[in-house]
Amino acid sequence: MQLFYNPAIDPSTRTYTFDREESKHIIKVLRKKEGDIIHITNGQGWLFKAEVQIADIKKCIVNITDSELQPPSKYKLHMAVAPTKMNERYEWFLEKATEIGIHEITPVICKHSERKQIKASRFERILQSAMKQSLSCYLPKLNEAIPLAQFLSQENGNEKLFIAHCEETERTNLKDTLKAEEDSLILIGPEGDFSKDEIELAKKNGFLPLMLGETRLRTETAAVVACHSVAFINL
Repeated sequence: MQLFYNPAIDPSTRTYTFDREESKHIIKVLRKKEGDIIHITNGQGWLFKAEVQIADIKKCIVNITDSELQPPSKYKLHMAVAPTKMNERYEWFLEKATEIGIHEITPVICKHSERKQIKASRFERILQSAMKQSLSCYLPKLNEAIPLAQFLSQENGNEKLFIAHCEETERTNLKDTLKAEEDSLILIGPEGDFSKDEIELAKKNGFLPLMLGETRLRTETAAVVACHSVAFINL
């Protein structure tokens, strides 16, 4: 199944016209013709079945023939991850986390962060592409980058709060504290890790120190390991 994305489509939509780029992809690359079926999601859980009405490489028009709301996951995972010095490493995390299953992402700026800004529009495109590739109908929410102290001052819901760091202090294993179908928020620091003050501030705000293995992991690796661990607990 080839999945397309448009946030404007909803269950009341009857026809939809693809833009020039996607029309060309549908007709020339996928070789779809009139009467063929394609699938579209709005990233909010809806899967739409559509029949090609006009197979034009400049303006492909489809009729929506069916819509179905896909069941959401029974847990929510929010990852707050410091941007990496090399953008492509963070983009790799976004792609893999979306494929594994993640619901919300917040880039946090820390004391040791070498990168203070993000390319939100590019990150959004990566999330959309990974969602379509993995045939998911839920697009993860990408928040604006925010200083860690400000992020920690925000109120949280009923999530279990964790901070993964490399300090040789008492830390817990995720599998020993997180149960299936529980919401969680996990903090991952930058190259150079969180500072001691940041770790203490997080602990004061209810975050449990977390270890993700016996070896020292890169930021993006730690984030993907955390995503997979939560997904595995919820299998």
